[in-house]
Amino acid sequence: MEFLCYHRDRIGSLALRDELIEEHWSYMDGYAKEMIARGPTLDGDTPTGSLHVLDLPGPAAARAFAFDEPNHQAGVYRDVLLRRWRNTLGRTMWDFPGGDTDGNRYLVLGLGSGPAADLSVPAARDELIAYGPLLSDDGADWLGTAALVRATDPGAARDILTEDRYADIEVHTWQFGGRRS
Repeated sequence: MEFLCYHRDRIGSLALRDELIEEHWSYMDGYAKEMIARGPTLDGDTPTGSLHVLDLPGPAAARAFAFDEPNHQAGVYRDVLLRRWRNTLGRTMWDFPGGDTDGNRYLVLGLGSGPAADLSVPAARDELIAYGPLLSDDGADWLGTAALVRATDPGAARDILTEDRYADIEVHTWQFGGRRS
């Protein structure tokens, strides 16, 4: 089962985040085989959150991943969005043909309201790094859509989703994550 986990940083936690970077990366190393996508959201150069998309055995394993994470345990994060997710593209971020540095990257979260929307892969497939619906733990109910997209600007990234089908659409600057060599 695939899950999207988005930890949002607590204001004023940057120094603690920096202090725990090796613990965070070591923890993530333990999930390397399960990882579909990962990376920080940013405001300029300042981290605002941490996104991880993984294939895990079930909801209990996903909750353990999210809440045992060292930054979460230490209080870096203010909250966690944890949802089942379906990998509509069937690939990882490392398979994205656009590479990891070319262009602007965004995390787009459409929080659902009403009937399911945007279940099919959009026409701009070549610009999608990851894409799929957010689902209830049992996978039966659509709760929204999440995408990692390369786009010219936040507005173009937002346009990947059908605006009037969501209670809210968030767009966050995002970059490929992991250890830097």
